[in-house]
Amino acid sequence: MNDEATRRVALVFALFDTRGHGVLAKEDFDLMADRVVQAASGSDQEAKTAMRAAFHRYWATLRTELDVDGDGEITFEEYTGCVLSPERFDATIAEFAGALAELGDPDGDGLVERPLFIELMTAIGFERGNIDALFDAFGPTAADRIAVHTWYVGIQDYYAPDKAGIPGDELVARSTV
Repeated sequence: MNDEATRRVALVFALFDTRGHGVLAKEDFDLMADRVVQAASGSDQEAKTAMRAAFHRYWATLRTELDVDGDGEITFEEYTGCVLSPERFDATIAEFAGALAELGDPDGDGLVERPLFIELMTAIGFERGNIDALFDAFGPTAADRIAVHTWYVGIQDYYAPDKAGIPGDELVARSTV
C-alpha cells in the first residue's frame, strides 16, 4: 500500500464519519446517501435508488467484513484493512463508482457536467478547490464535461492501494482533513 492510497482512504473515512464520532456506523451511510441523492435533483428515481443501494452495500460490506464484535461500528484501522484490499472490496467499489458516475449523467448522454459534478462531490464533503482540480485532472471537453466512464474509473482508482499519481490524488492535495 502506498502513502497516496492511505491519505485518500483517510479522507474518505473522515467524510463518511458524518456524525463526527471517529467511527463509521449505518447512520453515517444513510446521512451521506441522503445528501448525495438530494444533490442529484435532476436524476431519475432509478439512479437515486441505485445510489442509495450502493451506499447500503458499502456499509453492508464493511459490517460483514469487519464488525467481528457486532457493535455496529467500524474504526479507521478496520476500514483501511478492508477498503484497501481489492479482493474484499472491489465489487462494492465498482457498484458505488457506477452509481455515483451515473447519477452525474441525468440526461444519459454519457457526460458529466462540471456543475453537477461539483454538487455531488460537495454533498460527499470534498472541498471545492479539490473538486475543481479533480475535474480538471480528468481532462474535460471544451464544453466542460467529462465522460461518465472516466469518473467511474477514477473512483475505482481512488481505492486502489497500488495506484499513485492518479487524478483522485487531487482530492487530498489541499485537503485540511
